[in-house]
Amino acid sequence: MNIVSLKNVSLSYQTKQGETQALKDISFDIKKGDFVSIVGPSGCGKTTILSIISGILKASSGDILVNGEPVSEKSDITGYMFQRDLLLNWRNIYKNVTLGLEIKKIKDKSYYEYADELLDKYGLKNFKKSYPNELSGGMRQRVALIRTLALKPEVLLLDEPFSALDYQTRLKVCDDVSEIIDNEKKTAILVTHDISEAISLSDKIIVLSGRPAVVKKIFDVNLKSYGSPLKRREHPEFSKLFDSIWKEIQTDEKG
Repeated sequence: MNIVSLKNVSLSYQTKQGETQALKDISFDIKKGDFVSIVGPSGCGKTTILSIISGILKASSGDILVNGEPVSEKSDITGYMFQRDLLLNWRNIYKNVTLGLEIKKIKDKSYYEYADELLDKYGLKNFKKSYPNELSGGMRQRVALIRTLALKPEVLLLDEPFSALDYQTRLKVCDDVSEIIDNEKKTAILVTHDISEAISLSDKIIVLSGRPAVVKKIFDVNLKSYGSPLKRREHPEFSKLFDSIWKEIQTDEKG
C-alpha cells in the first residue's frame, strides 16, 4: 500500500526576475513502513518537497496524496523534524516532548502516556525533569524525534536532522533514530546532503536533478537485513551504491 504518492507535482514562484520553476513533474510512491531518502544538488528543492507533502506549501500543479487523501495544511498524518532540535531551554524534557500536544489542545490521556512510554523506552526515563542544556547533542535529537512521534503521525518528514551534530555523534544518532522508527513502525522521508547517510538508513533513494528538479533516478537499497545503519556501511554493496548515486549528482552539477 502506498502511503505517500506524488503525481506530476510542479512548483513555480515569482521573483523580481519573473517566474522561476523549482519542481517539474515530480512523481514517486512510498509504501507504508518504508524509509526513503531524497538527495540531489544543493538548492534543487529537496526541502520544498517535504513542505509540499506536509501541506506547508501548495504545489502549482499535480496531486499529493497521503494515506489516499489529498494533503492539507491541517493534516495530522505527517510529523516534521527539522535541522535543529528547537528544544525550548526553559521547559524540561517532558514539557518539551508534550509541547505539540499542548499546542494542538489534545486532552486524550493516551497521547501523554505514549510520550511517557517513548521516553522510558529510549533511554530518557531519568531525564524527564532535566533541561535541554543538560543533555548531549545526541540525546537532544532523540527528544526532538520523540516530540514528533508523540503526536502519532503516520509519516515522519526529516529535514537534515543530523546536520548540526559532529561526525561520531551523527553515526550513533542515525542508529538510534533508525531503531526508533523501525520499532514504532513509521514511514520516514529524509532529506540529506550525505549520500552515505541516505544509503545506511534507506529502503529507497530518490535522486533529484538541479533546478527545476525532476526525479532523475530512484535506487532500491537492500541492506537492512545486514544490521544497523553503521553495520550497513561495511557491506560491499554500500560503496557501489555510493559511486552510482555520486555520479548521478555530479553529472547533473557539471551540466
